[in-house]
Amino acid sequence: MKLSDLGYQDVEQLNEQQLLDGFLDVRKYTLRHKRFDGGVSEPLEREAFFRSPSVGVILYDTAVNKVVLVEQFRMGPYLSKDDPWLLEIVAGMTEPGENAEEVAHREIKEETGLTVRQLIPIFDVYLSPGCSNEKMTLYCGLVDAGDAGGIYGLENEGEDIKVHTLELEQAYQMLEDGRIANSPAVIAIQWLTLHQRELTDHV
Repeated sequence: MKLSDLGYQDVEQLNEQQLLDGFLDVRKYTLRHKRFDGGVSEPLEREAFFRSPSVGVILYDTAVNKVVLVEQFRMGPYLSKDDPWLLEIVAGMTEPGENAEEVAHREIKEETGLTVRQLIPIFDVYLSPGCSNEKMTLYCGLVDAGDAGGIYGLENEGEDIKVHTLELEQAYQMLEDGRIANSPAVIAIQWLTLHQRELTDHV
């Protein structure tokens, strides 16, 4: 149960304007909403990225306690003058007519070449709620890590993806020391660390 009774119905949208329609769909909104004190806010202007739902999958081999992660170039860290090659979980955007499980299977094949034995739902999470509507559905995908390795990705999308296999404990340590610092991977590795035993017991 929520801690307050404010909800979607308590927002009034006054205007919507599309600012950019390219790799990113950027829109500008004018709105006002009810306040916690019972009043109504002044009109607010907010720019936001509008995106279709996304899917993320942490690939895990229960037999050897290893995860399969992918490494690729990312623009955000580059703009912050950080290392722009990130270790991530498999992820992708939903295309029209696809459900989350279909996206998961497609992206696993495109980014790693692996076939997943079982998809275990984790939960849905907003990745950057202050500036985007993107909600990611997270899964744990059970795979044979012995088949993992190589370079993948779609050339027509400019993808250059390297596949890595790590001990779960090593991946968690990389999270702890900041070498893995993107939110889907952090969330998924923490979840897997908490649920590792029950996954192994039930496979």
